[in-house]
Amino acid sequence: MISREAIRLARHEDARCIAEMSRDLIESGLGWSWTPLRITKEINAGNANVIVAGKRNPIMGFAIMKYLDDEARLNLLAVHPRYQRQGIGTRLLQWLEETARVNGNGVIYLETRLANQAARKFYETAGYQIIQYLPGYYRGRETAIRMAHDLWLTHASR
Repeated sequence: MISREAIRLARHEDARCIAEMSRDLIESGLGWSWTPLRITKEINAGNANVIVAGKRNPIMGFAIMKYLDDEARLNLLAVHPRYQRQGIGTRLLQWLEETARVNGNGVIYLETRLANQAARKFYETAGYQIIQYLPGYYRGRETAIRMAHDLWLTHASR
């Protein structure tokens, strides 16, 4: 399992690697929308965190979270196939969830492909629940599921 210290905020020089991982692991078959420029904008945004797992290249995994008033949106999370099933995705998600709690965000929302059973199971194991089906969400061709995790409820039950 990756240590907390091995997760860090992304730097500008990480943008290309993150974008390419998004293209290959998340956006496969849909076109490339999370380009290096878009990733760089998220790195610079005051209301977002772009984090990576790994002290240096190659990046083992990454995640992008946007923080709004009472909610947060997990935009992307991916782990390179060579590093999957080692707890890296869980650590990235935990890092972002703790940041959201500290920020006062009560709910985290995300979308994932309906056909991506591995992602669905990963998020369900982490406490996320399906709240909506979104036909044609991905480029008008593919259905997404919207999932949510109530951090306030989870935190109150501890």
